[in-house]
Amino acid sequence: MLDWQKHLLICSLSTLVLGCSGSGEFEDLQDYVAEVNARPKGTIEPLPEFKAYESFQYSAAGLRSPFSPPVEVKLIKYQDGKAKSDVKPDFDRAKEYLEGFNIDSLTMVGSIAMSEAGLWALVDDSEGGVHRIQAGNYLGRNHGKVADVNSGQIDVIEIVPDGHGGWLERPRTLKLQD
Repeated sequence: MLDWQKHLLICSLSTLVLGCSGSGEFEDLQDYVAEVNARPKGTIEPLPEFKAYESFQYSAAGLRSPFSPPVEVKLIKYQDGKAKSDVKPDFDRAKEYLEGFNIDSLTMVGSIAMSEAGLWALVDDSEGGVHRIQAGNYLGRNHGKVADVNSGQIDVIEIVPDGHGGWLERPRTLKLQD
């Protein structure tokens, strides 16, 4: 045989072997790929639009908490439309700085012991200021006079209207906030 005939025979045999082997091996895979490609193309939904956050300012932060127990008030007995008690605020004295704040907006944040002056309480005025007070000072809008200061609380006696033209003394306590 000639050299070119050998080449022709090898090429035809290799084509026959390659053509018969492997065509059935991937037929199911090729069918599946063809089926997936034939399916209609889907669309991707656009992202939802988010509304911008709107801040909310709570305006009742300085008022008494509705979850705290109400203050116990002792009622005064009246005779002839006048109160038996002669309690009334001193309108002639000069107002102190902390009397410009509602007592519920004031918080005790600490205490300082000074040997010559005794114990002072530190009060936050809810506007960024911290003030020191002791027994005898006034705070709150209801003529509150500091009766006692200790390391854990401030005892205050407020003088409030009783609704019948008289005045009542009402005890309040500012406890140390952690």
